[in-house]
Amino acid sequence: QVQLVESGGGLVRTGESLRLSCAASGRTFSTFAMGWFRQAPGKEREFVASVSWSGLNPNVADSLKGRFGISRDNAKNMLYLQMNSLKPEDTAVYYCYADTVGEVSPRYWGQGTQVTVSS
Repeated sequence: QVQLVESGGGLVRTGESLRLSCAASGRTFSTFAMGWFRQAPGKEREFVASVSWSGLNPNVADSLKGRFGISRDNAKNMLYLQMNSLKPEDTAVYYCYADTVGEVSPRYWGQGTQVTVSS
C-alpha cells in the first residue's frame, strides 16, 4: 500500500500564495503518476494537476494554468502544488493521489488539506 499525507493548507488572503506538500510512504516504488484534486463545499471533486513519474510532463487544469504548478521530488517521495494569486473560488479541500501498479488499489488518496482564501 501507499500512504499519502498532505500539508501546507491554511487561511490566506486573495492574491497570496501557498505551497501544498504531499508526503508518500509505503510501497512508493509502485507509484507512477501523482496529482491533486480539490473539492469545494457542495461541489464535485475536480482535477487540479498531475505529473508523471519523471516529473517531465506536468498537467494543470486549463482554468488554473498560469497560477498553479505541480512538481515532485522522487528522492524525497514528495509531491508539491504551488498555488499563486489565490482567489476565493480556490477555497476547497485539496487531495493528493498516487496511481500505482501492482497494488491492491490502482489509486491511493490522502486525507486532504483545507485551503481557505478570504476576499
